[in-house]
Amino acid sequence: METENKKILLVEDDPNFGTVLKDYLAMNDYDVVHAKNGMEGFEKFKKDDYDLCILDVMMPYKDGFTLAKEIREKNEDVPIIFLTAKAMKEDVLKGYKVGADDYLNKPFDSEVLLMKIKAIIQRKATDSIADSKQFEFEIGNFHLNSKLRFLTYKKEDPSKLSPKENELLRLLALHKNDLMPRELALTKIWRDDNYFTSRSMDVYIAKLRKYLSTDDGVEIINIHGEGFRLVVKDEVDQ
Repeated sequence: METENKKILLVEDDPNFGTVLKDYLAMNDYDVVHAKNGMEGFEKFKKDDYDLCILDVMMPYKDGFTLAKEIREKNEDVPIIFLTAKAMKEDVLKGYKVGADDYLNKPFDSEVLLMKIKAIIQRKATDSIADSKQFEFEIGNFHLNSKLRFLTYKKEDPSKLSPKENELLRLLALHKNDLMPRELALTKIWRDDNYFTSRSMDVYIAKLRKYLSTDDGVEIINIHGEGFRLVVKDEVDQ
């Protein structure tokens, strides 16, 4: 996951901690804008596009919760991580209610923050791919029309896929020659991520492999512990 050019809005009223955190994130290839209070933070947010916001909860003039509400009114999707010195359950719940993606209690391990940032940005990226409106795909010698649920091999009569087969192949096609995370398919198609739905998905992967076996240049590879990869060999070799 590339972090370069990902823009972060950091709103932190402690000038020393804010500067150290900004420099640390910049060292890890993030473009960081630091605001020293909630009011300044909202002004900076309105003037630019950000990939993620890190908000301190306890700030003068405007606290992190109020700022998060204002940010959410302008942008429903930008990820928000709260930083707080208070480990109060009520604060954590309040943070999630106003749309937080994650929470860190001060003091925290800076590497943990980095991992959370990467995971959230990665998740948002895969979600946006999954929400794509594209419905027609070329997969080797196959053509998939996911609106009609037709999978056609060359000039042969199309096969009609079941709704879950269709959605799963569409997600794989959107990630063609790249990793399709297992969790993404489970939450987007099955709306659940547990052992039983995971086993169910494996059954559908086996069904898709059977459909695609007609074309030697197409295969679905299992990436252990992570997900699946729809490989079209001619395109990989180019």
